[in-house]
Amino acid sequence: MSGDFGRRTKPIGALPLSVLAIIGAVKCADADQLPLRVCADPNNLPFSNSAGEGFENKIVSLVADHLQRPLEYVWRAQRRGFMREGLNSGECDLVAAIPSGAPMALTTRPYYRSTYVFVSKPGEPAVSSFDDPSLRERTIGVQLIGDDGMNTPPAHALAERRIVGNVRGFMVYGDYRNDHPISEIVHAVATGEVDVAAVWGPVAGYFAREEKPPLVVTSIAGSPEARVPMTFDISMGVRRTDKQLKAQVDDALSSLAPQIKEILVSYGVPVLWVDTDSR
Repeated sequence: MSGDFGRRTKPIGALPLSVLAIIGAVKCADADQLPLRVCADPNNLPFSNSAGEGFENKIVSLVADHLQRPLEYVWRAQRRGFMREGLNSGECDLVAAIPSGAPMALTTRPYYRSTYVFVSKPGEPAVSSFDDPSLRERTIGVQLIGDDGMNTPPAHALAERRIVGNVRGFMVYGDYRNDHPISEIVHAVATGEVDVAAVWGPVAGYFAREEKPPLVVTSIAGSPEARVPMTFDISMGVRRTDKQLKAQVDDALSSLAPQIKEILVSYGVPVLWVDTDSR
């Protein structure tokens, strides 16, 4: 029996091309079905949470469907080490909502652009510029990242104008024991803890409308020559060596642009839209 089997068995190179094509197709299909592993924060609305209620949850789901790959989350609090220990260690393949050109990843074309905004109570004078004289008299909330100089653009803009004594800081990360801790700065306006707050647009737009009554969101006026920009393009990120996945996600973001914009608008994100095909 073994001798007959040996005589009938052909080396792989002798298999008909049609058979090789089928084998190749099966292997490619298997590769395409590998999960798209996304690192995301389980408690970071409006961006993401473990219940899939954030707008980034909705957008990465669209991308995974477009790539015909099952979506798999790797939940990790968005703290120091998020990129290094998640994406770049190989724990996941993709992260959403990082600034375009960020050095810690290979970033896709931007899928939206947003801006810092001022949040104030309805009926009170709205602020649209850091040069507004009233800012020297009003209590101002700003988001802070740390004490190592890596603070948010509004914090730097106020410091440049020597507006310091009436500023109250709210950590970007917030108290993780609470639900959606990043909302604290917006809620502080509603309660009167601060008079006005300078907040990243997606955070402000989402939580300002949750307050009763809804708070007023005003884009921060800037100029092209300003040293501290307030407007940023937002991309997704893959490992710097994963150029093939980047190209696939780029294609998905371009094709899905209308649906993505609809999601962003539904979450109250102040969108300064970008033409992803031109990037």
